[in-house]
Amino acid sequence: MSRKASLMLVHAHPDDETINNGVTMAHYAKLGHRITLVTCTRGEEGEVLVPELAHLASSDQDKLGEHREAELADAMGVLGISDFRFLGSGKVRFRDSGMMGSEPNERKDSFWQADLDDAASHLADVMLEVKPDVLITYDEFGGYGHPDHIKAHQIAMRAAEMIRDRWEIRKIYWNTIPISVIEAGISAMKEVGSDFWGVEKAEDFPFAKPDEAVTTVVSNESLVELKMAAMKAHATQITVDGPFFALSNNLGVKVWGQEFYSLVYGKKSGPFDSEGRETDIFAGLA
Repeated sequence: MSRKASLMLVHAHPDDETINNGVTMAHYAKLGHRITLVTCTRGEEGEVLVPELAHLASSDQDKLGEHREAELADAMGVLGISDFRFLGSGKVRFRDSGMMGSEPNERKDSFWQADLDDAASHLADVMLEVKPDVLITYDEFGGYGHPDHIKAHQIAMRAAEMIRDRWEIRKIYWNTIPISVIEAGISAMKEVGSDFWGVEKAEDFPFAKPDEAVTTVVSNESLVELKMAAMKAHATQITVDGPFFALSNNLGVKVWGQEFYSLVYGKKSGPFDSEGRETDIFAGLA
């Protein structure tokens, strides 16, 4: 491949990209790869964790989406990502759907209610513009079942299919976390006298996958501070403090410095780690 391979990530709300892929994005941006982030909604229905900004909530002034646009821009500045956009064009916007069965979920302008092919066509246009070699999104359950995550998965996969006769994305990954990593986190939290969101076993998390289902890991502990700084930029959504982020015995650095994936389209290629997982999402594309 004469040009450097490029990556597209499709996420549901501002902050999802940093939590799931902050290290991956920063790592490959520093290596000179083009990174394109497409965020499907502005997260209008998110909870506001900053008391003095509570008036932004959808139940009050309904200005949270605009604020989260700025948070996303700040986070991308930290990670070194210049190409980040929201799904849609012109007056077409997709609104945060809230959770299944909620009133926002029934709104006609919610992302969940959008026609699949219509929404996917907007993403297909971006794909044909930037021609990504690798795509990262959620699994078919959206990681944990949020409607916008599920829809983001659906449109990402549909758009890749729609453009295949004009541009083939050569590798597609879904975000995941191996059960062994979550188990290590649960043990580390117990060591410091805290719990892991009240969960006793890794299998209770819907996004936890058997280790053998995890094909790929991007690891760069030197970028953990950048990832944490980008998470802090999403101040209305994330509080980066407490034992969960510190963990114990420096396990936190290892956990936050690794991001895991399942390769669902394309060929798994070396180099591999000791667990047989790819260590480079662009491996095999040369």
